[in-house]
Amino acid sequence: MTEPELEALAADAYVYGYPMVAGLTMVERFVQGGTGVLPATPYNHFGHATRLAGPNDEFVSVNNDTVYSVAQLDLSEGPQILRLPDTAGAYHVLQFVDAWTDNFAYLGRRATGTGAQTWLVVPPDWHGTPTDPDRVIVSPTTVATIVGRFACTGPDDLPRVRALQDGLTLEPLEPGGLSAGLPAPDPEVPERLAFFERLRVWMAAFPPAETDRTYEQRFAPLGLLDTGTSPYRAAAPDWTLALAKGLAAGRERVEDATRPPEDHPAGEWRAALHLFDYNVDFLGPGTLDDPEWRIPDRRAAYLSRAAAARAGLWGNHAYEALYAMTYDDADGRPLTGAHHYTLRFDRPPPADAFWSVTMYGVPEYYLVDNPADRYSIGDRTPGLVHGPDGSLTLHLRHDRPADPAEAANWLPTPEGGFRPTIRIYQPQPAALDGTYRLPPIRRR
Repeated sequence: MTEPELEALAADAYVYGYPMVAGLTMVERFVQGGTGVLPATPYNHFGHATRLAGPNDEFVSVNNDTVYSVAQLDLSEGPQILRLPDTAGAYHVLQFVDAWTDNFAYLGRRATGTGAQTWLVVPPDWHGTPTDPDRVIVSPTTVATIVGRFACTGPDDLPRVRALQDGLTLEPLEPGGLSAGLPAPDPEVPERLAFFERLRVWMAAFPPAETDRTYEQRFAPLGLLDTGTSPYRAAAPDWTLALAKGLAAGRERVEDATRPPEDHPAGEWRAALHLFDYNVDFLGPGTLDDPEWRIPDRRAAYLSRAAAARAGLWGNHAYEALYAMTYDDADGRPLTGAHHYTLRFDRPPPADAFWSVTMYGVPEYYLVDNPADRYSIGDRTPGLVHGPDGSLTLHLRHDRPADPAEAANWLPTPEGGFRPTIRIYQPQPAALDGTYRLPPIRRR
């Protein structure tokens, strides 16, 4: 291949493989060291947060509405029995994500109700006989993630949530197996090629859908299909340079995909209605197997999957929780803590569960520390002040408003640029079909 062809192919490989590398790197981090609100936890056990996420939790677009319970599954030695507690009608969801970041199942209030439940989670190609065939979840890859979220209104609600977390358990169907975990990339590979080494090793360990396997054959010239000794340990300088350039180009393509398009109307929220619709092959319990929730163009789906992993790793389909974000005010000017803004809801976002607005800094999309210790605001926030007509005006600014009514409705912003995100949990049809339009943010 010519050098430009090699660079272009490497860029394609980055877009294709970024979700796996980002997702499994996070899996590794959860198991070995934990992350902020969640402790290090071995495979096939739930790690429970004991508080809502805050600025010390460096996870992309982490929510501040629910308390997390996360388990990294390793099904290499067989199925796991999963038990869920009765939440007495309270919102919760268990989201199942495979090694490619495909959402392949949901359990919880919307999908399966709030009563106590027992499910069997099995590896791909398992041929056993389950006790209840209607309560089986097939994981597309032997390593997968369960992201559990329990709605929590604040510190006073934590005892209730902790009791529910205690009722959330995993146990092996046949005790005695050993977890294989993630295969280790070659530590001798130089850092500039570490991404491709991780992708090479993990692609082999966790094969995707059959159609994607065919697509992967294109990447043979990059060494991604090589087995045994890593081709990146002592790679030729010109080949290394071409791969590094392609990686940079692919990274820029993913970054561009997370930004609003140039023709995006000024001030409009960008709703991620179909950002997570890239999985069309493994649709288990709780997912919606409908053309509306599928991206038919697989190449477009690869870029959507990469953008989702970059800006909202392990996010839900919009029918479970709708995410909408904006970088600009009503006049198209970038949002920054140097100015004061208002966000007025004449009608609240239509949610069957609840809604919120959460503040993130850019470009990391992390929560940002503030003296009020408030990182989100919404219909469950105590003390909100509504207008005489029932409207709700939120105040987005870095410093605390002097007016008590404005302070009650204050969502602190960082000093620099920021990107707020609106979440609508169990969105009603009006939120999904465009009947309801989110209001723009206006500079005062």
